[in-house]
Parts: sequence; C-alpha cells; structure tokens
Amino acid sequence: MALYVYETTDPAQPVRRFEIQQSMKDDPLKVHPETGEPIRRVISGGYGYMSRYNAPRHADMQRNMQGGGGHSCGTGCGCG
Repeated sequence: MALYVYETTDPAQPVRRFEIQQSMKDDPLKVHPETGEPIRRVISGGYGYMSRYNAPRHADMQRNMQGGGGHSCGTGCGCG
C-alpha cells in the first residue's frame, strides 16, 4: 500500500491537500471518498531522502571530480 497526496479541485472552495493510502494498482481517485468533492492526485518530486549509509563518501566524490567531468558522478553519466 502506498500513501498518495490528493487535493480538492472545486474552484469555488479553497484547495485542501490530504493523504490517502491505496494500492499502487488502483486508479487515481476522482472524488473524495467521504465528502464526494472532486479531487486529483498530486505528483511531486519526493523528498530525496539520503542517510549517512547511502551518501557518497567525500573521498569518492573528490576522486571523481578530479578524474573527469567536474561533477560527483564521474565520467560518462551524462549529468555534466
């Protein structure tokens, strides 16, 4: 089950955002399940969570920047 953000779309009312848990296989909801208001799913970029366990090490970043491209990914990634 995934947690999705939805917002109301009635132009006569202020926009309200809320979360609904549903299966990834389910289609996006069109109306609020409790109030019947028209809604749409909000697509966002996410939080980009990074912990100390999956962060690149400083030495690796320095080596990549010196070795090519001038960016932390190294050469050949296409982000530079």
